[in-house]
Amino acid sequence: MPLSKKKKKVKINFLFSPFVLLNLSLLIIFASCSTANFDYPIMGPDEFVIDSYRIRQGKLAILELEGVELGELAEEDMLEYRDVIAEDDILNIAVYHPTRKDLMQSIQFINESTGGFKVYQGKIDVPDLPPLEVKGLTLEEAREELQRAFRDQIQDIEVYVNYRDRLQRRVELIGLVSIPTVPVDGKMRLYEVLARSHIPPGANLFKSYVMREGRQLPIDLHRLINEGDMNQNIVMRGGDKIFIAAPSDATVMVMGEVRAPRPINVPYGFISLREALVTAGGIPFTGNGNCIHVIRGNMLCPKVYLVSLDHIVHLPNDSLLLMPGDTVYVAEKPLTQWNRFIEQLIPSFTGLQAGYGTYQLIND
Repeated sequence: MPLSKKKKKVKINFLFSPFVLLNLSLLIIFASCSTANFDYPIMGPDEFVIDSYRIRQGKLAILELEGVELGELAEEDMLEYRDVIAEDDILNIAVYHPTRKDLMQSIQFINESTGGFKVYQGKIDVPDLPPLEVKGLTLEEAREELQRAFRDQIQDIEVYVNYRDRLQRRVELIGLVSIPTVPVDGKMRLYEVLARSHIPPGANLFKSYVMREGRQLPIDLHRLINEGDMNQNIVMRGGDKIFIAAPSDATVMVMGEVRAPRPINVPYGFISLREALVTAGGIPFTGNGNCIHVIRGNMLCPKVYLVSLDHIVHLPNDSLLLMPGDTVYVAEKPLTQWNRFIEQLIPSFTGLQAGYGTYQLIND
């Protein structure tokens, strides 16, 4: 009986040993930072630095890396234009005459009770005057026409005209803004419209954009607002639309052996690899500082860079830049993987030993 027990022990140990060896071999394969198992090429730090130089050039360069090209701004986008009264515009009109208080009060009553003088079929109706054609005129030209018509009947009358509302000649704003529309006058530029819209500090300027006639304009709002690049400061036109994105609309993902794996907001279109790792809590002793992958682009055909902690420490911050959509993965050290494997194995081994002890009791 003791001899048979010894043989059974040897048999169980023999079955257990190949299981350990198999998992150990798999562990060694996955723990390595070799590129042999990938079907796509792995780029080194040199390629990462070259692409980071392109990222530093701003939003348009980043979009090109993503395969999106917006072209260039036209020269006319920067030029002020003749602003004229359009159909459905609403005008405020005021007159002054030392003796015609009745006319002054009647016009003021219309302004207050009806909200102003609306342009209908190109004309406005003013007390004591026939309908007056104003569509296509500037405010100053409309004022002169009104004053001329009044002075044919009343000498020394003064007329004042401005816009109360413009249904067509205004910019629409959506997203993280406090004001939904801003009227424009042929001189107002993008920076002034943004200032009036009260954009919150955390807005994602990289994902924000300006639309005109159904197409996105090649404008970098980060460079305009934060860097003062007036080459982005176009003259706004009626019908333009501005979308201001939320902070989380552009992120990079930091995963693997970091203390706090998480998505990180990228409000300006890029963030340094060093800053992203610090924001994720840094690399603990379990992480492999020689095996940091940056995965960029479509996951079916990604562009993958391999860098080390030495590169991150010794190269300038702006030499290793991440852009929205990137994923950073810090690999485990081989010893870390082995330790975790053993931790997972111990409960199974304990259960196996307990089962074998029960088997012995039964067979004894």
